[in-house]
Amino acid sequence: MNDLSATPGVKSAEQLERPVVIPPEAYISKDYAAAEQEKLWRKVWLQAGRIEDIPETGDFITYDIGPDSVIIVRTGEDQISAYHNVCPHRGRRLVDTPAGKRNARGNNRKNFICGYHGWTFGLDGKNAYIDQEADWQGCLEGGKSDLGSVKVDSWGGWLWINLDPESGPLSDYLDPASELLAPYELHNMRPRWRKWIVFDCNWKVAMEAFAETYHVATTHPEFMVFGQFRGWARNQGRHSNIGYDTVKDLEEDSGKLRLGAGEDPRLTTAEMQEFTWKNANTNTTMTLVNAAKRLKDELPEGTPAAEVSKHWIQSARAADEARGVVWPVVAPAHTAKAGTAWQIFPNFQIGQAVNNMLCYSARPYGGDPDKCIFEAAVYELYPEGEAPETEWEYTKAEDWPPVLQQDFANMAAVQQGMKNVGFTGAKPNPYMERSVASLHWNLSKYMNAGEPKPLD
Repeated sequence: MNDLSATPGVKSAEQLERPVVIPPEAYISKDYAAAEQEKLWRKVWLQAGRIEDIPETGDFITYDIGPDSVIIVRTGEDQISAYHNVCPHRGRRLVDTPAGKRNARGNNRKNFICGYHGWTFGLDGKNAYIDQEADWQGCLEGGKSDLGSVKVDSWGGWLWINLDPESGPLSDYLDPASELLAPYELHNMRPRWRKWIVFDCNWKVAMEAFAETYHVATTHPEFMVFGQFRGWARNQGRHSNIGYDTVKDLEEDSGKLRLGAGEDPRLTTAEMQEFTWKNANTNTTMTLVNAAKRLKDELPEGTPAAEVSKHWIQSARAADEARGVVWPVVAPAHTAKAGTAWQIFPNFQIGQAVNNMLCYSARPYGGDPDKCIFEAAVYELYPEGEAPETEWEYTKAEDWPPVLQQDFANMAAVQQGMKNVGFTGAKPNPYMERSVASLHWNLSKYMNAGEPKPLD
């Protein structure tokens, strides 16, 4: 292999289809991690919460990214605003995160009052009260004592913020992910569980652990009983997506609603669904599990796999409709194109299906390149008014679902291994792990460092 310092970096998305090597500095360098705050996190759109978390005027949540903190508040029936979570007087945070919580949240706020000197701000961010204001001799007029505004928008049921006042619109930023995910109507789903943890790896290591299927055979060998999980990964501009290779007539199986393999897919599909629910608690619903368990009674032995798949999905769809849950209709050809998950640059993954989704995100923790805040949330469709009330629950690694614990073991070991003097850089599979190369190619445009190099 050539000297990486002398090798030109990847210049086009097409080059990502060839083998590349990614230098380890982006994962382990303290200088790189420190530079991310200014060059990356203060320049990109970040998913910061769900719209349903602030349903009424005066409801708010906070979102922290490194030292920066933002208040996102509903200021009207159809209006949401965001402000820097800092008093312009002496720099105290207006809202503190309770100990052990992922973020702060509140309801029915009329204003925000600084706990240091009592400066008070309305929901519109304007200063409404300054004790002894005359002492400033008029120098605080003209908005100088108001809260600083942060750009905020919504898509897919999520709230998005951007700390860069000169940034472009969210709609442009999300393209083409927003277009290809639109048929799934993600805004209609609600969380079944939400977990977070401070974990011992860089945020990029955490995101990459779920951005490819190449690891499934080794990390999750128990799933191989149910079929092959060879998949692809593709660059999509800023973003990337992943999906499964499928055989003719089973294009629907390119999505998350997959059949079990073997001589009798009626039985293996039920086994895989039950195993997934118990050991991953993601990527399925009880409706799908129960519909799969009925297959052996509703279909004769020897039914072709394509017919088993069609019956299973139709049966589950009908069962959900009977309880008031209507799935969107997504054509098999679109499913094959959209894949199973999207990596929204830089740090959010949406694993979509027509009736459920699994989402991951990760961000720095305390400026330490060896730690991150890792989050996962499972969503599904519920009858009107029956969605559970969920909070972000801090969960120790050993208390996460068993399948995710297997991923955690890799994440911690990778972070340590990348510091080894014998490690010369990550070499992702250009077909199955192109999403990893895509992430670093896009990162390098912001960071001016760490770009993938052709692997000679």
